Amino acid sequence: MNKALLEILVCPVTKAPLTLSEDGTELISKVGGMAYPLRDGIPVLLETEARTLSSEERLEEK
Repeated sequence: MNKALLEILVCPVTKAPLTLSEDGTELISKVGGMAYPLRDGIPVLLETEARTLSSEERLEEK
């Protein structure tokens, strides 16, 4: 994931910043409690494609 792109991307629901997951497969919105997938390095920022973060994931510090 390009760091410059990551700096300008925001959650489409909350407009909060996104962080890259540890395994590099998702963009995480802690504020929105959602994880957006990366497919072939391309962020899929659709609410319908996002998964809901678990309680544990929401509490983890990045």
